[in-house]
Amino acid sequence: MEAQKQRRTAAPAAPLYTRADVEKLSASLNEPRWLAESREVAWDLYTRMEMPGRNEEAWRRTDYRRIRWDEAGTWIAQPKQDVSVVPAEYLEPLIGDQQGGTIVFTDGVLAQHDVHASLTEQGVVFASLSDAVKSHESLVRANLMTSAVLPGEGKFAALHAALWTHGVFLYVPRNVAVELPLHVVMYNAQDGATMGHVLVVLEEGAQATLLVDYRSAEGATQSSFVGATELLVGTNANLRYVSLQDWNRETYEFSTQRARVGRDGQLDWIVGNMGGEFVKQFIEVELDGQGANGRVTGMFFAEHEQLFDQDTQQVHNAPLTTSDLLFKGAAKDDARTVWQGMIKSLPKMQKIDGFQACRNLLLSEDARMDAIPGLEIEADDVRCTHAATFGTLEEQPVFYLMSRGVPRAEAELAVINGFFEELLDRVPYERVRDRLRASLEAKIVGKSIGR
Repeated sequence: MEAQKQRRTAAPAAPLYTRADVEKLSASLNEPRWLAESREVAWDLYTRMEMPGRNEEAWRRTDYRRIRWDEAGTWIAQPKQDVSVVPAEYLEPLIGDQQGGTIVFTDGVLAQHDVHASLTEQGVVFASLSDAVKSHESLVRANLMTSAVLPGEGKFAALHAALWTHGVFLYVPRNVAVELPLHVVMYNAQDGATMGHVLVVLEEGAQATLLVDYRSAEGATQSSFVGATELLVGTNANLRYVSLQDWNRETYEFSTQRARVGRDGQLDWIVGNMGGEFVKQFIEVELDGQGANGRVTGMFFAEHEQLFDQDTQQVHNAPLTTSDLLFKGAAKDDARTVWQGMIKSLPKMQKIDGFQACRNLLLSEDARMDAIPGLEIEADDVRCTHAATFGTLEEQPVFYLMSRGVPRAEAELAVINGFFEELLDRVPYERVRDRLRASLEAKIVGKSIGR
């Protein structure tokens, strides 16, 4: 124990990357000069910023000093470009026997890429970001970290902009409706660092549904994922986006995720967090056009010594906009969760409707859950409400089920599943809902083992 304590004290306080790493990565991907230069600019920003600490409000309740950057920040030396390492259930079609497209990354390397011919004929682009940079340069250059996630907004955003390793680009042209679902899997078979990016651009009147799965095999040493998600929803466009994370217990995630929704646009965003030793996520919706609507649904379940910190923002940049955020989470053992939310309204942005709530279920005396809702309203004709609730497992419904012959363990499982069912119903695919229910059950009955 003393040796481990000394090792953590001696561990580097920041990732050990250099400018040479940036140049080497860009050269290995044979990137155009503009992208190489943008990486270098981001690197300069990164070097000028301090690592975030508990003196900053967004990080005040979160301590990530257990990370050992000499382990977690090391690139995977020999990535496995092989879909056979991915669990079969993540490669199944989401509905029926076909889907619009599938992209699978293993250890940050593209391992599978399929797109339905009908989408290509309609001008839809569904490709790895590295390929799209070359084949659809003007589209990517105009949208990659230019309006949603910006390199200068944080230490980890700048690091990602300088060193993102892989990503997916989805572009749907004007008035094109993608009926078949699109699926992305980012799977790490080995320990180490990866930095994945999601960039979605929906033009006016476009529609699409995208599911992204983040998962990793069991690890022996620490790993890290520094990610970014950009969702650009145009005028009268409609995007359903589902992001589900189940990293191994040695993974530390730092991610910045932001959507921008145009006039009369619709965004339905679902976030699920089950895995990882530490997860820090910034999740923001910017409602930029009149009539824009954003719904964000989040579910999380932390156990053992997991720490989940989710910072959400609903920003009303236009009048007559609507946002609706509901997060539900549970914690057991010595786990810790933090949710901090804010609804913001700019001056003169009248007749907005914003709602946020976080429901928390404490399943042990040693677990801790913090929920801090907030409002920052600069207009006087608005309807904005927020709430945070905390509770424990209710004995009455458990006793009722037991009185009907249900064993206590099964009764508790049924009650906790009922707590999450409202959110599970929002997930659009039965196969995915079944996966989530299985993950919840494993945590509830203690099948999931922490390190």
